[in-house]
Amino acid sequence: MNSQSKVRTWIWLIVLLILFLTISYFSFSPKPQVYPSYVTDSPSPTGVKAFYTYLKKEKEAKSWNHAPEMLPNGKGNQLLVMVEPSFYPEKDVMEDYVNFMKDGNTILLLQTNPKGMFDVNTEFTEQKASPNDKKEDVFDQSDATYRAEISSPIRLQTMKEDVVLLSDHKEAIALKRTYGKGHLIVAIAPEWMTNENLLKNDHLPLLLYLLNEGKAQTFLFDEYIHGGENASTIWNVYPMWFLLLVLQGILIMVLWLWFKGKRFGPIFFPREESVRFSDEGIQAIAAWYLRGKRYHDSLLIQADYVKLLLQERWQIPYSREWQDLSSYIEKKWIQMPARDINSFLNGLVTILEKEKISKQEYLLWSRKLEQIRKEVGE
Repeated sequence: MNSQSKVRTWIWLIVLLILFLTISYFSFSPKPQVYPSYVTDSPSPTGVKAFYTYLKKEKEAKSWNHAPEMLPNGKGNQLLVMVEPSFYPEKDVMEDYVNFMKDGNTILLLQTNPKGMFDVNTEFTEQKASPNDKKEDVFDQSDATYRAEISSPIRLQTMKEDVVLLSDHKEAIALKRTYGKGHLIVAIAPEWMTNENLLKNDHLPLLLYLLNEGKAQTFLFDEYIHGGENASTIWNVYPMWFLLLVLQGILIMVLWLWFKGKRFGPIFFPREESVRFSDEGIQAIAAWYLRGKRYHDSLLIQADYVKLLLQERWQIPYSREWQDLSSYIEKKWIQMPARDINSFLNGLVTILEKEKISKQEYLLWSRKLEQIRKEVGE
């Protein structure tokens, strides 16, 4: 009976485990896919899929993922939309874009700070008193008023031949510049085209206004500028002669440092140069005596050492006992009264004859032996 009950328990546990795994599998929700900003296939708030889909439905539009040298030149009436490039293209790539415009096409560049792109110059503008309030009145060429959010603190610097398409009545927000048969349209508000802002305020009418300025039949959305693999590397940014010059300079610097014998980092001296092993040995022995409370043994060694010094310096026989040294010491240690010398010797003999002494006694007689040692040494 008990065995049948255990079997039923195991069966129920297995069933519950399978049920739990099944529910976990079907209830698992994968993390949302992360898209880069301003790409046409991104449904995220920072993507531009909504506007791209709208334009694709209403007009002829498609994304462009190739290098600009492959752009269909010669057709004319095409508009290439560049929304917030993730890198600055190289010089020869920029020339391909310029040639595309010179053939009668238009580029619409939406970038927060387009300085460095197509020789566009910018300047900083005064910030609003309330930075959270980014809504502004925007005016077109006919002074029609729009309401829009502009997060960029940058405004465009215009040239004499430029046409200001949008402004806040003081500074340019969007301009149009002629390149050969085509045009460049620049605006500093790429956020107007994002999914989350497209229908806010007058963003959509403003975008359509800029697109209509291109008078194009075909619209291309440039995805090449969002590919990180297309970005310039350090080997492409600088000319080869400059890189070779830097490399030669580094080699010359290394050879010069080597020739001068320069070194970096701290200087480590060998331990043998700074440590006196005799002192270490004495300190280690002293510490060993102190930890073992071998005060009496330590005092015997000190007294024996002082007796050796007495023989060496004052010619007092080492074989003499301490109590027989008073007459010798009195002749040599003139500053010390005779009674004090006798008292010192009697006390020393007494303390040396003890089997154990306290720490206080040890310190007291160590100090006295040190005093006579200094006297003998001087």
